[in-house]
Amino acid sequence: MARDLVDLLWRDHPDAPRGGTRGPRARVSTSDAVDAAVALADAEGLAAVTARRLAGVLGVSAMALYTHVGSLDDLLVLMADAVHAAMPRPPYADDAPAGPASADRAPADPAWRGRVRTVAETNLTLLTEHPWLLDVADQRTALGPGTIAKYDHELRALDPLRLADADRDAALTFVLDFVRGAARARRPDPHGAAMAAEWGTWGPRLAAYLADAHPLAQRVGAAAGAAQGAAYSPDHAWRFGLDRVLDALGALPADA
Repeated sequence: MARDLVDLLWRDHPDAPRGGTRGPRARVSTSDAVDAAVALADAEGLAAVTARRLAGVLGVSAMALYTHVGSLDDLLVLMADAVHAAMPRPPYADDAPAGPASADRAPADPAWRGRVRTVAETNLTLLTEHPWLLDVADQRTALGPGTIAKYDHELRALDPLRLADADRDAALTFVLDFVRGAARARRPDPHGAAMAAEWGTWGPRLAAYLADAHPLAQRVGAAAGAAQGAAYSPDHAWRFGLDRVLDALGALPADA
């Protein structure tokens, strides 16, 4: 019988229940199953992570697999927590001790922008390397040790802003929501190559259809296309958007 999800997430903790000791030792562990599932999802997408496929990779029956991971929904949570745990968390070079906000708050060190930018860039890398994470929207991931360690580290990036605790949580959510949106926009477009190949033909025809209609869209679209070299540039959108996110955080009042 599988352990509860919270116990599976904390399976390496010394206080975690170990299950029964009778019978032969299991051929695979929960960690083996999670690692294999992550590898499958990275290589082929989340749709490849089925009980039958994963059991075959591990050389066990589907029934045996469920004793290690609980359910497929639980497995997604375990996978997300595992990749969160593996994220690099280098110390902040200008780390300052966290503490209650002071009424005589000094101006925030501009270096906080670099700290938050690093959080954003690290998460974009995570979602680029594991794009299936964008399809895991299970709030139970918050129970896992890897996710909690990630959350704690990223909250500390906001130390210099001296925000109230609830605002600090909301500020981090604001940053990570922007990153998730940017990561979704970077997903490969199956029609992008065709558009690029056909644009020489389609462009003049589109211009003929438009004629004098929607002049603002035509003017701005042409300017953006000339500046970006394409109808849409994920890199330009990332730079512009992240700067605006940082500007908005910088305008927040401290918890005086």
